[in-house]
Amino acid sequence: MLKPLSVLFDFSLSDNSIGYIVEGTMDYKAVQELKEAILDKFKKHDSINLYLEDNNIERFSLDAVFIAGIFPMQHKNQLNKVAMVTNRKWIHAIANFNKAVIGKDLRNFTIDRRMEAMNWIASQD
Repeated sequence: MLKPLSVLFDFSLSDNSIGYIVEGTMDYKAVQELKEAILDKFKKHDSINLYLEDNNIERFSLDAVFIAGIFPMQHKNQLNKVAMVTNRKWIHAIANFNKAVIGKDLRNFTIDRRMEAMNWIASQD
């Protein structure tokens, strides 16, 4: 049986930098929960830096991938930097497409470069 989405950590890296480490199943319900958590952060900050880490998500549904893919485009004025931490090349490809479309500082990191991603997302450059 697949686990539902579980946000293992909802943490702050600096005043306007937040992070989520997720596992389980990334389906419509799960991506909506993650989206709502990020939207809640927008209520406190005009713009944020966002760290997202895939902690061995077991399964992705197509609608979840679609929603997660368009979210940065819908909120490009509220996102400063986005760090995508995963070993999945197809997620990196979606992130690179978003970077080209929205023109934001979106970087991909593999799991073994997690600390580099956290340092980058929390930096004030």
